[in-house]
Amino acid sequence: MSDVIKHRYDFVLFFDVENGNPNGDPDAGNMPRVDQETGLGLVTDVCLKRKVRNYVEAACEGQEGFNIYVREGVTLEQGDQQACKYVGIDEASSDKRAKALQAAKKKDPDIDRKLRDFMCQNFYDIRTFGAVMTTFVKGALSCGQVRGPVQLGFARSVDPVMPQEISITRSTVTTDKEAETKKTMMGRKFIVPYGLYRVEGYVSANLARRVTGFSGDDLNLFWRALANMFDLDHSAARGNMAARRLIVFEHESELGNAPANKLFDVIKVSRKNPAQAPRAYSDYDITVDTAGLPEGVTCEEKI
Repeated sequence: MSDVIKHRYDFVLFFDVENGNPNGDPDAGNMPRVDQETGLGLVTDVCLKRKVRNYVEAACEGQEGFNIYVREGVTLEQGDQQACKYVGIDEASSDKRAKALQAAKKKDPDIDRKLRDFMCQNFYDIRTFGAVMTTFVKGALSCGQVRGPVQLGFARSVDPVMPQEISITRSTVTTDKEAETKKTMMGRKFIVPYGLYRVEGYVSANLARRVTGFSGDDLNLFWRALANMFDLDHSAARGNMAARRLIVFEHESELGNAPANKLFDVIKVSRKNPAQAPRAYSDYDITVDTAGLPEGVTCEEKI
C-alpha cells in the first residue's frame, strides 16, 4: 500500500446514456430521474458510488484491504462483526455486542480508533466514501460514523432530457392458466434517447490523513473505477452508457489552493448545433481553459 495522499483533488466526470435509463426513480414507476423545474436529468451520488463499489469488488476480488462494506445481499452487521472479533468481542446478537462495546469502552478508551482503523484498512469503500456503522453507533462509539475523503454530487445532464415510455411485448405467458386466454404479455420500459451528464467530485487529503488513510494506490484505483465502471454495468435497462471525460484538478497543498467552483468554471460545454436535439457525444464540444487556472493548481485528463 502506498502512502496516504497529500494533495487535494477536485474532478469533473462526463458520462452519457443512449436509449437507456441511467437511474430510475422507484417512487415514479422507475422513470429516469428529472429535475421538474428545468427538465435536466439527474443521477444520484448513491447510484454512482454503487458502480464504483461493483468495479472495485470485481477488479480486486480476493485482495487484502479491498473488501466492500456496502454489498447487495450482505448485511452491514457481518462487516461490523469482523472488527468486533478483532478487539475480542464475539457476542452472537447485535444487542449483546452493543453492550459489550460499551463495557469495552470503559476499559479501553482507544477502542474507537482501533475499530475505525480496522474497518478502514479492510474495506475500500469505507476508506474512500466513509460509512455509518450501526453496530458501533448502538455501542455509543464515535467511530460509528466515518466521513470519507471522496465525495460526489448528483450528476446533472447538460441539456434537458425527454424520458420516453416504450411498450414491449413478450411471446410467452407466465402460467398455464394465462395461456388459455393470452398469447402475449405486455410491459413497458423507460428510456432517455440521449443525455450527456456531468458530475463534480472532491477528494480531501486532510480527511484521508486524519481519518481513513486513503492512499495514492486507492486514488488511482478510484480513477480507474470512474473510467471503467459502466463497462461492468451493461444491461438492457441502462442502454449504452460510457464515461467520456474525466478532468482532475490537483492542488499543491493538503487543504487546496483555490475554491472548487472556480476550477469547475473553466470547463465549458456547448452544443455544436443548438437547433438540433443532441443524440451523440459528438454533438458536443467540451473545452478546458487551463490558462485560467489559479496558481498552485494543475489539470490532468484521465479520460
